[in-house]
Amino acid sequence: MKRIIYIAAFVALFMAIGGVSCVEDREFILPEQTTPGEDDGKGDEGGNEDDGKGDEGGTTENPPLYNDYPDTSWAAGELDWVFDMNAVPEIHISVTEDEWNTLLKEYDRDSNTAAYIHCDAEFKSKGETHNFVDAGLRLRDNTSRVRPEGNGGEMHKRDNADWHHCHFMLNLRKYQKDDAHELHNVRKLHLKWHKDDRAYCRELYCYDLFRRFGIWTAPYSSYCRLWIHVEGDKEAAYYGVYEMIEAIDDKYVKKRKELFGDHQHNLWKCRWGATLNYNDMNNVSISVDDGSGNNYTYELKSNTENFEAAKEQLREFTKNLTQRTGQDFHDWIASVCDVRLLLRTYAVNVTVGMWDDYWNNCNNYYIYFNSSDKNNYKFFFIPYDYDNTLGTSSHCNNVSDSGRQDPLNWGDTGRNPLIGKLLQYDDYRKIYIEALKELVDPANNLFYYQASIDRINGWHAMIRDYVVNDTEEDCEIKDRPAKWGNIYDYRILDAASSMNFFKVKAESINNL
Repeated sequence: MKRIIYIAAFVALFMAIGGVSCVEDREFILPEQTTPGEDDGKGDEGGNEDDGKGDEGGTTENPPLYNDYPDTSWAAGELDWVFDMNAVPEIHISVTEDEWNTLLKEYDRDSNTAAYIHCDAEFKSKGETHNFVDAGLRLRDNTSRVRPEGNGGEMHKRDNADWHHCHFMLNLRKYQKDDAHELHNVRKLHLKWHKDDRAYCRELYCYDLFRRFGIWTAPYSSYCRLWIHVEGDKEAAYYGVYEMIEAIDDKYVKKRKELFGDHQHNLWKCRWGATLNYNDMNNVSISVDDGSGNNYTYELKSNTENFEAAKEQLREFTKNLTQRTGQDFHDWIASVCDVRLLLRTYAVNVTVGMWDDYWNNCNNYYIYFNSSDKNNYKFFFIPYDYDNTLGTSSHCNNVSDSGRQDPLNWGDTGRNPLIGKLLQYDDYRKIYIEALKELVDPANNLFYYQASIDRINGWHAMIRDYVVNDTEEDCEIKDRPAKWGNIYDYRILDAASSMNFFKVKAESINNL
């Protein structure tokens, strides 16, 4: 097993004398960090000392939550217990060798396979142990789907496996439809490795920020540790620190039924090309979730038995969205959508630099209609997939810089009408700009750089000892964006850097 040499003293020295050191591969290994609230003697450079300077330094211990939407106490004891950012649960998955080889064969047959295999699962957290017999496990995600062991055509190599990080879906109720196969009323866990995020925090930071800002439509998430034991192996394979994300499905809607107003209607997953532009609707794929692994542009995830009616409702919504103008559009969108919630959702989206989104890239979101009546419903936007954020930039409109791109000109308004059309109206634009400035206001400790560094440092202190893993991949926490991005110099934990993403983004927002 490869082990990366961690020279903390060397890196810490360079951090002290000049921000971040320039090592040959331009990958910066993080030094050990103090936990939030601990005085490390570095003041603003260390990111933890409250120096009493108000906006210039220090953060409050408990940042405010922006709960100006309906009460979310429904999550207590369920989602709050499972997805706890102050814990790192253990997930142990056991499979027979035949089942594991079936998963490998399915990947070789079709890398987009959505086929499940049988497994047992154990979940340990905060003194509780939950065991699940005959659960389901599959690979997931699109461009980032990876074979979990070896090369194509190879079967499991007992006690000498070449393990690979990959994304999994663990479905506790796949084969056994009873309450015993739920974890505090949670039945599915999206287990996601930090593929494009060596800082081990980007997507979790974003979902945490949504929740802090009162965006109840965002999924819950937290860290976990993952083991996979193939029957007959001497030891389980340790896959390391993973993200654990709430699945967006009919159960997701049902948990929020009081907020959505209903839970029995039309949930759509929207992938690349989902412009919500009526002029595109005849040129895209619209289908139910058929379990094939096919990536439809608009994929109905619930109420699938009423697909044709749901499809007609979607088309009618896009027609109104595209063709209505002036006061007619203003009044119509207010009647079918909580515009303030949508714009505050998008304020978070743009602030964290999510360019692979609806407005810029027609991708990575869900929508929910709380009625099947095409003329009488409420429409909800659900944010999704936030790993390529906080400085990982690519083709972000005309600037291609997620930090400096104009927040009022984030995407292609002509092609993707929803947000751009809203911002044509003074009252809606005001809501959006005010939300952006709330997020970066130091007094709120939301996106403010010092508050953000403190939170992330605390998470790193919690997971650092668990990162080294048997895949021999991503065995160190590093403060850098993905290498394939077009701006590699952004940092999130170096408060002194001129390329600190939190500072750069705040400046672009404050210039509005």
